[in-house]
This record gives sequence, C-alpha cells and structure tokens, in this order.
Amino acid sequence: MNKTLHKVYVASFFIAGIASLILLSWYGYDYYRLPLTERPFSSDHASLKPSGMIGHGLGIIGTLMMAVGVSTYMIRKRVRMFYSWGYLKHWLEFHIFLCTLGPVFVLFHTAFKFGGIVAVSFWSMTAVVLSGFAGRYIYVQIPRSIKGNELSLNEIEDYRRSLDSEIKNTISKSSKLAVRLKLLFDNRDEQTPGVWASLLQPVRDYFFMKRQIHLLKSELDTEKGMAPGARKELIHAIKQRFQLERRNVILRQMQRLFRYWHIFHLPFAITMFVIMIIHVAVTLAFGYKWIF
Repeated sequence: MNKTLHKVYVASFFIAGIASLILLSWYGYDYYRLPLTERPFSSDHASLKPSGMIGHGLGIIGTLMMAVGVSTYMIRKRVRMFYSWGYLKHWLEFHIFLCTLGPVFVLFHTAFKFGGIVAVSFWSMTAVVLSGFAGRYIYVQIPRSIKGNELSLNEIEDYRRSLDSEIKNTISKSSKLAVRLKLLFDNRDEQTPGVWASLLQPVRDYFFMKRQIHLLKSELDTEKGMAPGARKELIHAIKQRFQLERRNVILRQMQRLFRYWHIFHLPFAITMFVIMIIHVAVTLAFGYKWIF
C-alpha cells in the first residue's frame, strides 16, 4: 500500500466514523433528548428503542464490529502464518476504527439508557476505548519498521546510520546545513527522562522540530543546484532521523508504559466481552430477534 492509498485508507475510516455519528445524532435527536418517561409516546420509539428495528440493529452491528476488530488484529499479530498479510500498523488502524465506531453504535443502541450489569459492560467499554487512544499514543513513540514491528536496538542503530549516510551525502557541500542539523539532532538531555517527561517529550519535540524544519527550509531556499525531489527526500530523512533520535531517548520508559498499559487494557476488554456475551445470550433466551 503506497502513501497515497494509505491516506485514502485512513481518511475513509475517519469520514465513515464522523458521517455515522452525524447521521445517527441527526436522525434520533428528537427522540434521545426526550425524558425517559416520554419516549414511549414518541413515534420513533418503536424503531429507536434498544429492542427496536434500528436500535437493535445498531447493537448487533456495533457488537460485531468490536468482535471483528479485536479478533482480526489479535490473529494477525500473534499467528505466524498471517504475518505476511499486510502491515501490522494497517491492521492496527483497522482495529482502532472498528473498536471506536462499534462502541458508538452500541451507545446509540442503548438509547443513552443503561443500568445494572449492562452498565458495567458499558463503562468497561468506555475504559477500553479511552485506554486504546492512550495505548496508540504510546505505541507510535516506540521505533518500528515499516511493517509496524518493534525495532531491536541493533536495528535502530542500523537505521540511524542509514539515515545519517543519506543526509550526509546530500548536504556534504553545505556547512550551514550541517550546523543546523547538529542543533536539531544534538539538542537533547543524555539522561533518560521520567514517566511524565517521557509522555510530554513528543509534544515538545513536535514544536521544536516544526521550528527547526521551517528554518531549514529557509536555508535550503538559498542552496543552488538541489532538485525539488532531492530536497523533499532530504527533509523526510531529517524528520525520520530526528524522531528516531528523540524516541530512542524515551524508549525504555515507553516500553515499560506499554507493558503496564496492556495490564490495564486487557481486564476491561475481557469484562466488556464477557458481559456482552451474557447480554446477548439473555436477549436470545427471552426471544428478542431482529430481522432474522
């Protein structure tokens, strides 16, 4: 999947999610805003209540989306025979899409009314979604290959040397650019930062790199004989080199946080699915059916 296709891939998830949220909110706004005691008298009650045609359907679709999102990502990640089935990071994006939109559908399925054991499942689902965003933030701070696999220390060092060689070959005739890049790559503390500093470091680095890249582009404008394609590749390599250097500084903390995150994320996910299965079983036992 090339970069353009990947952007379309991710954009389609974003558009589908936003469009679904807007459509469901617009269609059911008058019903969902009613007090619970007045909803049975609404003309939309028969379709939007949890056991209604639309409400029940949203619950089924949302549940299937979460089940598919979790199972496909786990299979791709852990079963060796599927390692060649696309990049892991693309499967992660698919997992995030299904496991974000699925809970939205489930929320509308409940008609914003939940209690008892179902409430435990709902809040577990909420914790899973929120912790998922936190996990994604930590995940991207760990250096990875293009396929999304975590790089070893030797692989990180090899990648750094490759980027250094590419950059050096491009700027070998410019001392000004060499000084700029030394500032960009060497402006860091040698000590491993603490947990909170590690979490905030990527945000600070983003703005620092943005300023330095802006200055670098200004200096590149004065360089003669550099083709536009070479300039674009140089800037991309510099960004990759900077991110690799900064992420390497906080690598141990992020790896530790990612392990703790799994310990936090997994129990909520298991609780959510166990109660969800019980809820579906009870629904079927009482004879509630959709269009089947």
